[in-house]
Amino acid sequence: MSEMQDQVIRQHCKALRMPSIGGQFRRLEETAVREKQSHVDYLEALLTAEMEERESRAIARLLQEARLPRMKTLEGFEFDRSGVSAAQLRGLAEGGYIVKAEPVLLVGEAGTGKTHLATGLCVAACRQRRRVRFTTASGLINELAEAAHANQLSRALGRWERLDLICIDELGYVLLAETACELMFQVIADRAEKAAVIVTTNLPFSEWPQVIPNPRLCKALIDRLTDQAHIITTGVDSYRFRCTTAQRKAAKP
Repeated sequence: MSEMQDQVIRQHCKALRMPSIGGQFRRLEETAVREKQSHVDYLEALLTAEMEERESRAIARLLQEARLPRMKTLEGFEFDRSGVSAAQLRGLAEGGYIVKAEPVLLVGEAGTGKTHLATGLCVAACRQRRRVRFTTASGLINELAEAAHANQLSRALGRWERLDLICIDELGYVLLAETACELMFQVIADRAEKAAVIVTTNLPFSEWPQVIPNPRLCKALIDRLTDQAHIITTGVDSYRFRCTTAQRKAAKP
């Protein structure tokens, strides 16, 4: 195959938006000749390379749009150092709770792995080509408050409602004003039985009135979040502290 032919093929692939084929057709041709593949086998290899690259780019875009605090996966979580069931989390990672619009609540003290597990579920959802958004409770409230101030609240709520999965991290760390609670409730109520939500909190439900002073609103929020929910307790002993201690011990000569 001449250099001119190579250039023509690459130009065609660029015009057709098939960059992977344009970049790999020569290498795959050499493989096909060496392994005595048929023309159909070669064509299949080209198309497979293009599809895999498109899948990879789509997932990378979804991960970026999810705004994850760090790229942490369930594969990187040391379940043997926590009291969390690996089987349960891996089962959730398959995505059934998203299809059924079931909430996932991670309840435990600081450092017990709540955010890591929540992030891991978000990554798994992105790999399944689902639209995901990660935020802290304060970040969500601030965004909605700014939208309300700009008379854009309905539009902002619509963006949150269209997502396949949202994760609200650190609910319960600070006292919430009633207006803030109402904004968060709108997001969660709009998703009830329609779309999935993950929430991490350091407070048992009996202590939520400490940060949500309106008892009626607090009860309504708990009712929405716990209906058909997967409630996972991560415990009180810091998983993060144990991992750090173990790493330091391993690093000693």
